Amino acid sequence: MKSFSEQIKERPWKGWILFFGTMLVVFLLGLLASSVIERRAEAQFAYTPKSDYPSWEPRNERWGKNFPREWESYQKTKDTSFRSYVNGNAPIDFLERDPKLVILWAGYAFSKDYSQGRGHLWAIDDIRKTLRTGAPYDTAQSPQPNTCWTCKSPDVPRMMEKMGPMAFYKGKWQTKGHEIVNPIGCADCHDSKTMDLRITRPALIEAYQRQGKDITKATHQEMRSLVCAQCHVEYYFDKHKYEGVAYLTLPWDKGANVDSIEKYYDNIGFSDWEHKISKTPMLKAQHPDFELYNMGIHANRGLACADCHMPYRSEGGVKYTDHHIQSPLNNIANSCQVCHREETAKLVDNVYERQRKVNEIRDQLELQLVHAHYEAKAAWDKGATKEQMKPILTLIRHAQWRWDFAAAGHGSSFHAPLETSRIIATGLERVGDARRQLSRLLAGYGITQDVPIPDISTKAKAQEAIGLQMAKLTADKKIFLDKTIPIWLQKSQERENNYK
Repeated sequence: MKSFSEQIKERPWKGWILFFGTMLVVFLLGLLASSVIERRAEAQFAYTPKSDYPSWEPRNERWGKNFPREWESYQKTKDTSFRSYVNGNAPIDFLERDPKLVILWAGYAFSKDYSQGRGHLWAIDDIRKTLRTGAPYDTAQSPQPNTCWTCKSPDVPRMMEKMGPMAFYKGKWQTKGHEIVNPIGCADCHDSKTMDLRITRPALIEAYQRQGKDITKATHQEMRSLVCAQCHVEYYFDKHKYEGVAYLTLPWDKGANVDSIEKYYDNIGFSDWEHKISKTPMLKAQHPDFELYNMGIHANRGLACADCHMPYRSEGGVKYTDHHIQSPLNNIANSCQVCHREETAKLVDNVYERQRKVNEIRDQLELQLVHAHYEAKAAWDKGATKEQMKPILTLIRHAQWRWDFAAAGHGSSFHAPLETSRIIATGLERVGDARRQLSRLLAGYGITQDVPIPDISTKAKAQEAIGLQMAKLTADKKIFLDKTIPIWLQKSQERENNYK
């Protein structure tokens, strides 16, 4: 057999093929090496700190100098144009859309004002303007406590570090308004030195401790949901722990589902308010998103909140988390379609189908509750005793708690449609029992016809029906904001100057 060199001499074109082939391989390897070095250099440049700031720095723009991609994506939360079948982030007046809510929350602040949250960047603006926080001279309801600021700003952990949680919670919400000025952002979830995710609200840590769990042992993937669980949970204000201070507490001691939390509240005799029509000691669900998410298929498959609401992106070879926190339906390509290969229209229809079916039975529960409240009032008006009404009011309390738990959780009909449907079904069962007992009780007083309900076809008519003087409440709030906001801004600017 001839050697390779002898073959080259006889066929010199083979040598040229080998030469050019070798050059091509070397060239491609060079491109690859150059790309790797360039990307590493770019990544190193992107994450080299350009601004130094303290541990509890509340100003998000300071963090943005070090993390421009995250900061730029966060700025997109200014856009409030997206509206889905259920929510989105576009302004929606839920009381106008469904006036029955006014009746269900009669005697509580939510009957005055309940609108769609516009997103994290708007948190401070929204809490200042909502009628639910009240004004010092709001005769219909005293102002809410400082505790209401807890989930609205990175200024909160800054203040808690300075004075402690109990001292922060103490007092009415307007007394610390000049300190709480930066909307939800970086310091709420990140350590300023390591960028590790961290829990900054004590209520979540304390809830884990009472269950014998160590939240510091959570994995990184678990933390990508737990930082959301600092706020997107059911909670109440424990006014017995520190002499009347509204101490933020998560009621998970007996479990984190609707039934266990109900038992917790019943055992301590807690109620958020007494219903103005039926005199029922009521429970108001806040936003049990984390609790319901944990009962759904996505949590079961190991997905975190951030996987869908803050999916990863790549830019210039750098992988980063998109901080445009929003509905996955407005970002399907980067959220849903990472796992699901269906077309966008099909995925949207899958979500809406679940939401439509859950909402259909939820609306039935709403209507039954409205009737139950007015039937209870009729029984009281006829002279029913506390002993007669107690079991009935307990059923109404439990039924509406289930309705509210299903309604208040953002996306609950998608996060956990089976559990949400079960919750509503048990609510229908309880309100049905309440109405049957009321029917027998009213029959004993000679009332055998349907108890009439006032015209609640609009928000204004429903609010008038429960005695709300909305013109005065709105005027009081405007006077308060006109007087107070300039003072808050001035004090905030003085503090900003001290920073500098």
